[in-house]
Amino acid sequence: MNFVSTRAQAPAASLSAAIAAGLAPDGGLYVPDTLPRFSPEEFSADETLAEIAARLLRPFFAGDALAPELDAICREAFDFPTPLRALASPGDHVLELFHGPTAAFKDVGARFLAACLSRLQRGQTRELTILVATSGDTGAAVAAAFHRKPHLRVVVLYPDGRVSPRQAHQLGCFGDNILALRVAGSFDDCQALVKQALADRPLQARVPLSSANSISLGRLLPQMSYYAAAALQHWRREHTPLHFVVPTGNLGNAFAGILARACGLPIGRIALASNDNRVLPDFFAGGDYTPRASRATLANAMDVGAPSNFERLRWLYPDPIALRAAFEALAVPDEAIRAAIFESRRRLDETVCPHTATALDLLVRLRARGETGAWAVVATAHPAKFESIVEPLIGEPVPVPPALAALLERPARAEPLAADYAALRARLLAASPG
Repeated sequence: MNFVSTRAQAPAASLSAAIAAGLAPDGGLYVPDTLPRFSPEEFSADETLAEIAARLLRPFFAGDALAPELDAICREAFDFPTPLRALASPGDHVLELFHGPTAAFKDVGARFLAACLSRLQRGQTRELTILVATSGDTGAAVAAAFHRKPHLRVVVLYPDGRVSPRQAHQLGCFGDNILALRVAGSFDDCQALVKQALADRPLQARVPLSSANSISLGRLLPQMSYYAAAALQHWRREHTPLHFVVPTGNLGNAFAGILARACGLPIGRIALASNDNRVLPDFFAGGDYTPRASRATLANAMDVGAPSNFERLRWLYPDPIALRAAFEALAVPDEAIRAAIFESRRRLDETVCPHTATALDLLVRLRARGETGAWAVVATAHPAKFESIVEPLIGEPVPVPPALAALLERPARAEPLAADYAALRARLLAASPG
């Protein structure tokens, strides 16, 4: 299989080349040139998550240098659970994606990408620098996945003062081959700097770069797997599709579920829960797609004003009318996030992070208007990462999972950086061994 740009102005690339590049030469995002089709019967009931992932991703790896390594890559990346649990409210479920080393769903894609790139770097004499912009959780997941990997370096950019204290600590606690830069700006500023660097050919000639944001195929493709596993589990039990409510900012996680559905997995409707950054809700309500400056909210990892993966969504649904008919996206302001955290504990005995709370709020609204069927809220991060928000609302401490506690015990350091491309370029050149 080959991969093409969403902007159709770049040559097709192999999977390995697309993963290594991150962004297509024309500035677009890589997408498969064709989509495989699956039926539930092609998956065995006793398959592990790693085995489901390998079966699902095999057509995407066909003919690529990484194809013989796919099973090992999946075993390496999918070594923690992503359980689908029933909630106390009838027909409602939660898909828990926060049991990895940094307590966020982004561990899945980051570990898969690191497993791919570490294999592609074998025998290379030049170091590859992975650039990542983060609104909170991506950077820590990427840092953990790539920490001390040979011939790989990570530079994390995050908006100073706009991530939670524990997120900030995670971002700066690795050292070694991980550099954390706290940018005087928003996540959108960080994302724009990364995209500018990836498009800078003279810089790439001196400092080979790739991306670990959700624009990377190496993160997008593996995230299809937990949607597939959850939907297959429900299908075998109920013989009906499972619907999902996905908290979303940059649309990477949601698009993985959308892509899995397009490949024939038994996934029903997908509803998008946004915070008070309303670019997607406004579009799906009938307005123009209009990127704008992001606003700081309690669900900070979703503080995105220009969702990169919207390009992929438009590639899959080129007709705006069909796209709006296929999905809905609703905004959940901070006061509703607080209420959802409080009510989920009182009504369901569930403690959730602010991002998961946006999806719970949307699910309550869907049920109130009469939506039926089985729905799963996608729980994207452990609530202990947001203790300053969650604990006052539920009135007690949130237990810290052991992996997160270990990271919080490390010393942490991040360098300041102006929201200026010249400053980033100079820092990348200064840190380059070449």
